Amino acid sequence: MSRALRILVAVVVLFGGVTSPSAAENAQLTRGTAITDPDLLRKLDQDDQLTISRLLWPERNANFPLTTDLLFAWLPQLKDIPPAIDAEFDRYIARQKVAFPSETIGVGEGVDVQLFDRAVLKSPNTRFVLAGIVNRMDRAYVAEESCGEIRLIYRLARFDAGPDGAKTATRLPMTFNLVLKARDARQTDASGKPVSCAEVARRWLDNGDWQGLIGGRFYPHDAMVDRIETNIQISIAPKSALHDFRSDYLLKVFKYNATTKTFEESTLENQIDRDRIIADNDLRRDFKSWLLAPENLREFDRGTVLIPEKFLAKAAVVPTPTGLDASPLQPEFGMMQGEGKGEGKDNPVFTDDDVVGALKQAAARGDLQNIRSVAGFQRRLNDVTCAGCHQTRGIGGFHFPGVDWLADKPSNSTIVPASPHFIGDQVRRRDILTAFAAGKRPDFSRGFASRPQSRGSAELAGTEYQDGWGAHCSLQDAGSGRRDESFTSWSCATGLTCQAAAASRRIGMCFIKTR
Repeated sequence: MSRALRILVAVVVLFGGVTSPSAAENAQLTRGTAITDPDLLRKLDQDDQLTISRLLWPERNANFPLTTDLLFAWLPQLKDIPPAIDAEFDRYIARQKVAFPSETIGVGEGVDVQLFDRAVLKSPNTRFVLAGIVNRMDRAYVAEESCGEIRLIYRLARFDAGPDGAKTATRLPMTFNLVLKARDARQTDASGKPVSCAEVARRWLDNGDWQGLIGGRFYPHDAMVDRIETNIQISIAPKSALHDFRSDYLLKVFKYNATTKTFEESTLENQIDRDRIIADNDLRRDFKSWLLAPENLREFDRGTVLIPEKFLAKAAVVPTPTGLDASPLQPEFGMMQGEGKGEGKDNPVFTDDDVVGALKQAAARGDLQNIRSVAGFQRRLNDVTCAGCHQTRGIGGFHFPGVDWLADKPSNSTIVPASPHFIGDQVRRRDILTAFAAGKRPDFSRGFASRPQSRGSAELAGTEYQDGWGAHCSLQDAGSGRRDESFTSWSCATGLTCQAAAASRRIGMCFIKTR
């Protein structure tokens, strides 16, 4: 067992004792919003029904999934993905050598920072395995005509032959998400009627023919394809004299171009390019002006803001773990007053007065649901980004590592295939599906990534996902004795109390009162 793997095992053992709802309860929470049944996923994968190659190359005669060497060689749509990932690795390695010149970095044993081995993406012994299907109709506010998204999540796995010829599977730290539109406006049902958002939602909630909406024969066959998202654990490093234990994840997005029939490198939604904005006076002025504009601040508060591409990055490196308060590892750090060198004297993008003034005006208009303080604004500026969200209540840098149906007894597994953030958000997502199914206008708003919206439901009460052991909660200020106005509702369940974790002043964790 490698040193990096031993570290990961230790982390799993350390945190694996947290009491969570059973697998059956989690299945109920994800009813209508995710497909996590191991037997069904195995069938859809091994029968080549919803593999990457089948969905992107439906006319292919063969009926077996492609290994990664063939996938990237035979599907011209994917040709830009490997070189883009290689370029990000090169930039990452260069930055690491500058930041930690005394540390060695590379693939395999004997280095200080162990890299993901990109050779597995050209191997005949690896392939992407269908590990889950997630309904994201809660994202219909991005493109209402498509009714949101359906995400097919594939986990990279290596298959090694044993002495007896039998193959054993090892899951590798990379996910490949094929994101489809929930529907195409030209799509029709069996009777020839256009498929509505309500019909899509009902099929998912009733466990009806949702698969026909994804893998059905529909011309053009790529009409539903939107983009590909990749998440790679790019490196892992044990604690040293220079830094704490750290694992970094690389996020990339490739948007589908229907004209060229290729996936092209794209910006990540709401992933603010912090360093570029801070370094460019015109860009920082424009970003502040845009975000504090009343109509944009309202959507920012609700978590439905769509930041213009000129402010965004084409890649994100997600360091984990991070603390509960602002730190240089977070994507917005340095943009708010009091962060970075000089404690905010280096001309931050947003001063406290900027934020307080904008929030007062928004409150007078009745526009605010979540952000009621500078701290709330700062937290939203982090969790609205891809990196900030993945740093919050994730499993490392993943929110959906996926179902391991390759295991001997996957149906008996008590391991949840998703993060606390993912599970906690299912109540909100299902509420949106229910509204769609009833023909109503859904409420697309969301709370902070640290605490889910309950939407009037008590399903999560007492669990780690809301207010149970280990949940994030609001601490009282040592001076005033008050909680920050943005987090006053973040209380703990009966028998638990909010206690400080590390150096955090505002956000703690729920533990038993005798702790």
